[in-house]
Amino acid sequence: MRRRDFLGAAIAGAGSFLPGCGGGSGGGPMMGGPPAPASALLTAGQPLRALVPLANTATQAGRFEGALAASPASLGLVDGRSTALWLYNGLFPGPVIEAREGDRVRLALANGLPIDTTAHWHGLPVPADQDGNPMDPVRPGATRLYEFDLPAGAAGTYWYHPHAHGTTAEQVARGLAAPFIVRAAGDPLAHLPEVTMLVTGLRLDANAQVAASGPLDFAVGRQGEQLLVNGGRLPVHAMRPGATERWRILNATSARYLRLALDGHALTLVGTDGGLLAAPVGPLAEVLVAPAQRVEVVVTASATPGARFTLRAQRHAIDAMGMGSYAAEDLLTVATTNDPPAAPAALPAALRAMPAQAAATARKRLVLTQSGMGMMAAFGIDGRPFDMNRVDLVSRAGETEDWDIVNDTLMDHPIHIHGTQFRLVGRESRGATTAAPYAAWLDTVDVPAGTTATIRVRQDLPGKRMVHCHILEHEDAGMMAVLEVRP
Repeated sequence: MRRRDFLGAAIAGAGSFLPGCGGGSGGGPMMGGPPAPASALLTAGQPLRALVPLANTATQAGRFEGALAASPASLGLVDGRSTALWLYNGLFPGPVIEAREGDRVRLALANGLPIDTTAHWHGLPVPADQDGNPMDPVRPGATRLYEFDLPAGAAGTYWYHPHAHGTTAEQVARGLAAPFIVRAAGDPLAHLPEVTMLVTGLRLDANAQVAASGPLDFAVGRQGEQLLVNGGRLPVHAMRPGATERWRILNATSARYLRLALDGHALTLVGTDGGLLAAPVGPLAEVLVAPAQRVEVVVTASATPGARFTLRAQRHAIDAMGMGSYAAEDLLTVATTNDPPAAPAALPAALRAMPAQAAATARKRLVLTQSGMGMMAAFGIDGRPFDMNRVDLVSRAGETEDWDIVNDTLMDHPIHIHGTQFRLVGRESRGATTAAPYAAWLDTVDVPAGTTATIRVRQDLPGKRMVHCHILEHEDAGMMAVLEVRP
């Protein structure tokens, strides 16, 4: 079980900066509750589960149609005891959606929960009225039809989850999260075996139920006492010795930063939030995946039969001063089989065209803020908590902008912008500027404490969009703004 090391008094006391708790429509936030004892931990060491695909019921080529139901469910996760969860289609994790560039997508969401929900298609360039934002709730007992096109160039690794204000963190903690993969016709890595890994956090109480969140969770984000991969704790993934695989890794935790490293192996980064890079980057000793981000990495296993090595999230500081950090935690064991070694697969030198962005013709400055003390504290943007009836930012469709996102709080924040992908220009900290090391499409950018991240972004679809911290407790507590994209 993970231990948090909060060394600074501002964090360790959990009383110096605690955000206010967002209220939900009937469910309310989770508060209080003891951590899980060892007896409530999921059994470790089971084979890595393959995610269940959502059935495509479309009868025409170029279309994807499917049905999702968000509803309560009970699963025997620990010692055969029944754990109450909220799931898509009764699956833990939810079904993976796999569509192709150019597809017309129609997805019906039936809300069987006791509270409002939505389906947010995280990272996908969908129309504003199909985005599943908090202003468009699906009421209990209602069904919402989402419909949108997947444009050329949209291939990548995405995910979907609720976005009901005040209860987003609770709904994700109870199990509502799943991948959404968009495939390209000309994928340069199609020759590689592919594995999708959805990382989530789970905390169970002494009765094997989803534990309530305490004050510290609302301050720094709910980590979960168990990191799960595809719903399993410390699963085992079998690989042929010497084999090369493509891993899609999604950080669907509420707040846990994943600084990924693989024992004795290098990682080659080939993709980020918005799909493939221009060329492989590596070999890398580690890859940082902030909450809500995704990466695609290529891994070549040891050529030794019967070897075992571990994918782990290494220790990671959550503030600029090193006052708070999370200990390393194992995620998954890779076990090579006793088969004869395979020949490592070659990677193409180029993966995707990545043309330079147009020069910015407008500039925005957003300041991430934190105010108040104790349970009356609040997170916001530009000193204001979220108000869905207020427009905070205005952009023009088709206009390229540079955004300076200033983190004026005590800890790191991953900032997500709906409706588009953008590129990191660089970061500034204490007068020193560091440029982005390579071009990559992102929809979530990590903004460490005391730094300014500059991104270059363009919105093409008019309507109201969300800009928010993807530490879900911070989002629920008010670190979110409304961006109106005007024609």
